[in-house]
Amino acid sequence: MRKYRVAQVGCGHRGVVHIDGWLDNPDRFELVGLCDLDRGKMDEAVASRDMDPKLYDDADAMLAELQPDVFCFSTQPDVRLAMVQLAAKHGVIGLAFEKPMATSVGEAKEIARLCNAHGIKTIVSHQQKYLSSMQKAKSIVDSGDIGDIVEVRSTSTCGLTDLGTHYMDYMLWANNRERVRWVVGHVHGTRQLDHHHPTPDFFVARMEFANGVRGLMEIGILAPHHMQNAPVWLDSRLTITGTHGYAWADTDGRWGAFTRASGGEVLGGTGPGYDPEKPGAGWITQQATMLQGPYLRDFADWLDDDAKEHPCNLDIALHGFEVLQAGCLSALDHTRKDLPLSDPADEVDIFERMKAELSPVPPLED
Repeated sequence: MRKYRVAQVGCGHRGVVHIDGWLDNPDRFELVGLCDLDRGKMDEAVASRDMDPKLYDDADAMLAELQPDVFCFSTQPDVRLAMVQLAAKHGVIGLAFEKPMATSVGEAKEIARLCNAHGIKTIVSHQQKYLSSMQKAKSIVDSGDIGDIVEVRSTSTCGLTDLGTHYMDYMLWANNRERVRWVVGHVHGTRQLDHHHPTPDFFVARMEFANGVRGLMEIGILAPHHMQNAPVWLDSRLTITGTHGYAWADTDGRWGAFTRASGGEVLGGTGPGYDPEKPGAGWITQQATMLQGPYLRDFADWLDDDAKEHPCNLDIALHGFEVLQAGCLSALDHTRKDLPLSDPADEVDIFERMKAELSPVPPLED
């Protein structure tokens, strides 16, 4: 097994999660460089960990000097493409970055083109599928104990470009990466369109996969609540319904199922660290100890062996991003959108269209 040299841009909250993931795999990765415009963030990250990377305030200079195997960046969405261009320029073989993968389908396709043209194996941070709750629900589905899948549903009270992109990826994963054929969508509300992760207040989409399975996604302030007093970024659920039952998983570690073998009972459980009195405890525990490390170990295995394709690879991330874009376009154009999107007019920044075309709405009453 080869050990890969890593350089990373970004030492904020998510950046530190990536740093800990590299350090959790000392036999597979060596973190040789960090870059951030805020020197204090880098100093803090280094001081509290057993590492000694070179520090930079310029990503181009870091990559030119260190020539790493793997480039990771944890930045805002509007600089994704610029970072990928640097990866291509400096000949990295592996690339890891945050979701959403781009600000438009046109940009996402250019990112994919660059990575494919330069042979860069790329993963996008849809790593919650490594949560114990997700793994449990998927194992129940894969066992056949709920019969054949008929519908995959996701809900989240968080935004479309925050948890929405995650849960679209998990819907594809739950349905064994079957591609989506068409989408009909609706969007509502403008209050969050100027956020650094822009999103309509509410997004809902009905879709059909190539194998005939139906999908339903509800994201934002009107989505169902599954957790009491939880922050919006935890109140999310993936549900897979079959001909003989169902299985579901929450972000915070809970799962449930009704199956052929359950004898009329509804099964359920929780992952490590879950505490109903402290919403978020399970997620924090698993993120720190069980999620990022395995996610990056699988990346090393894929870098070693083409046959071990990573479950968060760029190809599936691009399709999921395109599905969400199609849902938004369906809402604005009042029509069904078929995939893949082929009209250049559909490759625009969809959130700029929303700003121009959606009417402001009053906030919901508590």
